[in-house]
Amino acid sequence: MRTVAMPADANAYGDIFGGWLMSLMDSGAGLVAARRAKGRAVTVAMDGVEFHKPVKVGDEVSVYAEITHVGRTSMVIATDAYRRERHSEEDEIVTSAKFTFVAIDDAGKPRAVDI
Repeated sequence: MRTVAMPADANAYGDIFGGWLMSLMDSGAGLVAARRAKGRAVTVAMDGVEFHKPVKVGDEVSVYAEITHVGRTSMVIATDAYRRERHSEEDEIVTSAKFTFVAIDDAGKPRAVDI
């Protein structure tokens, strides 16, 4: 996923709110989880969140997610966010976390990941 950090997402100093960034990372990890589960999957945990560097208004933010473990009903997805200054070619990691998702059925009950 890729987006631009906007003023509405920042504090008075121009730093992007951590919650906004975590939401973006959750969305990116959720896309990977839904594809692997071939259906609905929900976030049940977020572990090891590390904010390495701040994100500023105008930065391009990219989120990358990779499945690191698949259980019977759950998946762990390592997710990293990078920033790139608007007029730069180089990016740098700003946040990392591990998200755990559980595949669920239409009734909201856990189901096997492999259908």
